Amino acid sequence: MCIMIPKIAQIPLVSSHPEVYDPCDDSFALVDALLADRANLLEHQPSICMEIGCGSGYVITSLALLLGGNSSAYYIATDINPHAVRVTQETIEAHGCHVELVITDIASGLEKRLNRLVDVLVVNPPYVPTPEEEVGCSGITSSWAGGVNGRDVIDRILPVADKILSDRGWLYLVTLSENNPLDICLQMRRKGYASRIILQRSTQEENLHIIKLWRDSETLLEENECMGLKKTNRVKNMNPIPFPQVSVWGCDSRNNR
Repeated sequence: MCIMIPKIAQIPLVSSHPEVYDPCDDSFALVDALLADRANLLEHQPSICMEIGCGSGYVITSLALLLGGNSSAYYIATDINPHAVRVTQETIEAHGCHVELVITDIASGLEKRLNRLVDVLVVNPPYVPTPEEEVGCSGITSSWAGGVNGRDVIDRILPVADKILSDRGWLYLVTLSENNPLDICLQMRRKGYASRIILQRSTQEENLHIIKLWRDSETLLEENECMGLKKTNRVKNMNPIPFPQVSVWGCDSRNNR
């Protein structure tokens, strides 16, 4: 029996540039997470797939290839680095894929067009803790500089993801232990998202977590109920507690001597 191995981008066909981040452990971990979730992705039948921060194009090309049976899906990728967009174009062409590429910061200029339309969103953000002044630098530094705790760019991406993800949209996000993945999940939970870590991988330098997030009506209901309870308790705490009235006739007669 011949077992068909899903296709992903081939490293020899991935283009490169000195100012563009090459596929590395985090890129491989994200693609492995997508491979592990491939059956669900195929059943999901996404209409629009998107990558924020496409770099070399390895991840978005791999996503397009492993969903090859879903020829109706539309692919779009963004990057703030123009060199990255050119390299991604070369990578996708080498693999015979079709992806719309946009030079922009996260999804600036696309939010209205993609409002609640993206079914699959993949992000390998700049997550490395760095000095604040490195965040947003041009060239390859922009691919890893994440500021304090590596959260500067991640915290800017999450609200955008909330705007563009469809009601059935899935977000696959690469994080580092230093990014506090649990806090990210709790932050998105307040917006009605369920989440789970679908892959963990430790390397010599990093402890990576790939988080999958999706809108969940039960999670939203629980959060709304929790918020309602907090507000109720807050109001109760603001009201003065009445002191019980004590009858003088109930006092010990010795107090009246």
